[in-house]
Amino acid sequence: MTEPGNRVFRFAPSPNGALHLGHAYSALLNHDLSREAGGRLLLRMEDIDRARCSRAFETAIVQDLEWLGVEYARSVRRQSEHFEDYLEVIEALAGEGLVYPGFMTRGEVRAYAARHEEATGTPWPRDPDGALLYPALDRNLPEGERAARIAGGEPFAWRLDMERALGRTGDLVWTEAGGDEGGVVDVAAEPALWGDVVLGRKDVPTSYHLAVVVDDALQGITDVVRGRDLLPATSVHRVLQFLLGLPAPVYHHHRLVLGGDGRKLSKSAGDTSLATARAAGMSPRDIRRMVGL
Repeated sequence: MTEPGNRVFRFAPSPNGALHLGHAYSALLNHDLSREAGGRLLLRMEDIDRARCSRAFETAIVQDLEWLGVEYARSVRRQSEHFEDYLEVIEALAGEGLVYPGFMTRGEVRAYAARHEEATGTPWPRDPDGALLYPALDRNLPEGERAARIAGGEPFAWRLDMERALGRTGDLVWTEAGGDEGGVVDVAAEPALWGDVVLGRKDVPTSYHLAVVVDDALQGITDVVRGRDLLPATSVHRVLQFLLGLPAPVYHHHRLVLGGDGRKLSKSAGDTSLATARAAGMSPRDIRRMVGL
């Protein structure tokens, strides 16, 4: 465990909508834990989705955090400004034969899975998020064919060769702190459940998995405090940390703030935003009470 005073936390929203109570809980928890540890809190904008993210949403996020009283270092990292960092990592992994260009579209994957299910009567496997695993039919394409298809402008995604990667890593664990019973435990990673995950695309040379691992290392993050919905993804992050020789933070996957119907709050579903709560006359103390802090 990192010594108190040297610990670095981060709150890393995507500026693609208004913050809601779930974001408030995560931001406030990061703020409180960093202060208790005598450490620092950083703010990162995970804005690789250039179609949905905007500076207007980023400005609104900063205003919400200031209203909540969340204090953080003023140097904000925007992922969209560091695509070259991520591309260098993908090129390094490609040089070691650990990634390959996958050319199958989502529609082609669905069609392949449907044919398999019809022929075998068994469901095609899905990853922990429910997405169909990539069939990886193009994992071993001849190098000349790959180059020709890329040169021809065919869309593709850089995918991790999970089988080859796990041949290097062996079994992996991560350190999980602050569970329901408190304390610190080692959690066994299960990256094979994800198959050949996307690490980048032709137009955007990164994915959430790759960017978050690279950023956490570059920013010296020692403690990752984020929602329990991201716990399964940590298995992929541990693989990438091992392959890239990066340190592994201590993780704390906190409970989720649910709506009245028991579902996870969502920007896209129009859940009440912090800006709406503020306009209705609520105070930061009200928000803390509502999220159980």
